[in-house]
Amino acid sequence: MKVGTALKLALGDLYRNSWRLLPVNAAFGAVLVAVGLAAVAVRAALVLVVLAGPPAAALVHCAVMLAREENVELRDALVGLRLHWRRGIALGAGGGLLLLLGAVAVRDYTRLPFGWPLVFLALYLLVLLAVYQLVLWTLAIAEPERPLSAACRDAGVLVLRRPGAAVLLGLALLLVNVAGVAAAVMPFLTLTVAYSFLAAARFALPKEEVA
Repeated sequence: MKVGTALKLALGDLYRNSWRLLPVNAAFGAVLVAVGLAAVAVRAALVLVVLAGPPAAALVHCAVMLAREENVELRDALVGLRLHWRRGIALGAGGGLLLLLGAVAVRDYTRLPFGWPLVFLALYLLVLLAVYQLVLWTLAIAEPERPLSAACRDAGVLVLRRPGAAVLLGLALLLVNVAGVAAAVMPFLTLTVAYSFLAAARFALPKEEVA
């Protein structure tokens, strides 16, 4: 699906179901905030970011249901949490590690005398990596019976096959989330994370699944 169409349909999904998605979105955000505060005191507490995986999996489950069936209930989030919490922990650990390595690379490149081309390249790759993570979560939750390795491969193929669209989607969602942070004391209450997963589901799932 084209990026513009995916973003538009996701906005409609969010408008019609915001009150159902808000509790799950807030739970995910609360875990991240708690981990962030703990990491300020003890840096090793960053490993607790994996605890955000299960609520994220529940949120993705709702996004996939909306993309496929145009309907979701609040209890579906609990179903998604029960079905996917293990996969959520695994995906949260892998995604957190990849993004941490990317952030470290950007930091180190900025210290080089002529490192700005490498910084630009690293940021470009980080955007691709973020979209890859969104696609991976979507495919992994949409097809829980398939091995996680298969979802990793399929997500990579989709992103590499459409790198321009992937970067465009990543930049659009980055702007949405930055605007959400700027607009709210508690940015996760703006539902920008839920919107990102909705857009990823519309973008990644085959057209026959979201018709």
